[in-house]
Amino acid sequence: MNNEVIIGDCLDVMKKISDKSIDMVLTSPPYDNLRTYNGSLDWGEHIWKPAIQELFRIVKDGGVIVWIVGDAKIKGSETGTSFKQALYFKEVGFKLHDTMIWNKGNFTAVGALKTCYAPVYEYMFILTKTKIKTFNPIKDKKNKRFGEIFNNTVRQKDGSIKDGCGKGIKSIAEYGQRHNIWLIPPEKNNNKRLHPAQFSEKLAHDHIISWSNEGDVILDPFAGSGTVGKVAKELNRKYILIEKEPTYLDVINKRLSE
Repeated sequence: MNNEVIIGDCLDVMKKISDKSIDMVLTSPPYDNLRTYNGSLDWGEHIWKPAIQELFRIVKDGGVIVWIVGDAKIKGSETGTSFKQALYFKEVGFKLHDTMIWNKGNFTAVGALKTCYAPVYEYMFILTKTKIKTFNPIKDKKNKRFGEIFNNTVRQKDGSIKDGCGKGIKSIAEYGQRHNIWLIPPEKNNNKRLHPAQFSEKLAHDHIISWSNEGDVILDPFAGSGTVGKVAKELNRKYILIEKEPTYLDVINKRLSE
């Protein structure tokens, strides 16, 4: 089951995927009631809990899940669903390897700004069952002190100071490793938009190269317009896309054939 687009309920389809056969899951499931798809949305614990259980079965040891989510605000309070999901991942046996932030750079959420600042971010939970097997860090953070010799120190648990690795020996590179807050704009909201919550190709690209290698199998159980599959194909990865709404099948296949 590689390089496939499957129309159906992910809870049914994932049961047909073999144990420990998926290298990476990259997905952005529905966020509470923030969007509807073809005028409706069936979403809640009755879906995301069993979905997480199935993911624990099918993801390889050392494989990674990137779960990108946000929260709705209802009657003046954020739902906290994203945190509930992260904690449930841990409950079924996953390790919360990192909590990353997607800084979209502008306001794209649903809601008013009369009583709060504009939300411009979403959570990106990085999860694994065991020690991560693949990490290809992106090094595109421009260093202001490029060319200087390291003069760094590290504070120890007891409060003492110790010289950092390479102090007085190594020179600072032009670019350093990116931090875990990523500033990446979302897809433009215009007439060319293919999905009400279209996934960012740049965001998909950067996660795929970070957590997988060529030939790995990437799964998106909430495929939408197929961005994860399109980018996985471009990066010489295999893909499995599951999408419940059949109306998106033509869109996905068109993007995969481009």
